[in-house]
Amino acid sequence: MGLLFLIPVFVFVIICILITDGLPIFFLQLRVGRNGKLFRLYKFRSMKNYNSASEGAFDAGDGSRITNIGKIIRKTKLDELPQLINVLKGDMSLVGPRPEVKKWVDEFPERWRYIHTIRPGITDPASVKFRNEEYILQASTNPEKTYRQEILPQKLTLYEDYVNSNSLMGDFKIILATFIAIFK
Repeated sequence: MGLLFLIPVFVFVIICILITDGLPIFFLQLRVGRNGKLFRLYKFRSMKNYNSASEGAFDAGDGSRITNIGKIIRKTKLDELPQLINVLKGDMSLVGPRPEVKKWVDEFPERWRYIHTIRPGITDPASVKFRNEEYILQASTNPEKTYRQEILPQKLTLYEDYVNSNSLMGDFKIILATFIAIFK
């Protein structure tokens, strides 16, 4: 139902990307989901084409590749909307731990094994807390090290907490907190 309601937004974003940056419209990346199953995550493309990114290359903190329309759709989180297709396909849910690329799952396999007992989601408490993760990494002298040693361990703790206590009411609160963070 959400997809039907958002069709005008999808069309608008697709037209903007086509006019300003051309094809492709979507960015596809392999992520690890429930029970360790790999799936293709859909996003609107917000960066200049870069083949290794779809395979999980880490270039966080490098804002030089973000397109002009990409800056807008990232700030408003419109780039995440195509993940509703992943929800429709059953790869993801609306709320749950964010799916990660295999490289980062391999860094903490035991923790991820527990987290992967549930379906990943479009939003979760870590998405709200690290809403500005991109800026944190841009300010770092070593973004990859900052992500691995500081950000990812905190996210994993939040994911584990979510797995331990997820509930329908909790999910509604997370969705509300997400909308507040986006429109803040």
